[in-house]
Amino acid sequence: MSGGKYELKKLQIHLRKYWQLYLLLLPAFVYVLIFSYGPMYGIIIAFKDFKPKLGYWGSDWAGLKYFKRFLTYPDFWKLVRNTLSISLYTLLTFPCAIILALLFNELKGVFFKKTVQMITYAPYFLSSVVMCSLVILMVGRDGPLGILYGMITGKNADLLTIPKYFSSIYVWSGVWQSTGWGTIIYLAALAGVSPELIESAKIDGAGRLQIIRHVNLPCILPTIIIMFIMSTGSILTVGFEKIFLLQNDLNLETSRVISTYTYEIGLLGGQFSYSTAIGLFNNVINVIMLFLSNKIAKKVSGIGLW
Repeated sequence: MSGGKYELKKLQIHLRKYWQLYLLLLPAFVYVLIFSYGPMYGIIIAFKDFKPKLGYWGSDWAGLKYFKRFLTYPDFWKLVRNTLSISLYTLLTFPCAIILALLFNELKGVFFKKTVQMITYAPYFLSSVVMCSLVILMVGRDGPLGILYGMITGKNADLLTIPKYFSSIYVWSGVWQSTGWGTIIYLAALAGVSPELIESAKIDGAGRLQIIRHVNLPCILPTIIIMFIMSTGSILTVGFEKIFLLQNDLNLETSRVISTYTYEIGLLGGQFSYSTAIGLFNNVINVIMLFLSNKIAKKVSGIGLW
């Protein structure tokens, strides 16, 4: 039997044996197929002078016209700079979920541990509108942080009107909202650490910090690396909703990013081909970064997505 036929036969046996699991996977597969792969057909308008009345194929080809237009846009580097500064700043907070998960893992009281976990998970379930409303109240002129700023500088201020503070407000509000939820995957990895390894370390005289450093961290390192690779793979992706809700005329210098510009010229300006070209450019850079970070991780640690 040839290699191809053997693999096909092996797949058929596997499908018959585990058909229930594949049946459970089917709805997710259909969802991704319809809502993730289906819309990719529309990428073609990035290379056309798209007019809705003419449709995808009736519109004239434009080649790389809109890509050149974006690359020569006067504020191109400002958009890239703002996007990268927020993305890299966010990437610096990557260890927060790991540290919190390690702290949770050290808690012994079950009730206290579950209570603290529930409190840290709760912000994740707030909608972007509610979360941004809370942030605006907190950093406003009469909010706690606005008053604290006034105590330090002598004058209360709405921090969202000061461009240099926008990135910090965006990033640290994100840490508050998502760090607790981000611990779940690391806690699952920590649950797989062999108790025998921990007991052996204790017998050898290792303290808590030494166990964390020499047992827990090495055991969850594959999970950490994979999550880091996925984070770097979205380096030019900054959440539009949150940026848009926190943005105002006074902080545009630092809050105007690629995603908000795409919204301006796409939905508000009706320039569908141009906005699609920007989105495609953005995603191509993200894919390149994903492959690059995966290659570096494989070379350094031997661990990667593939």
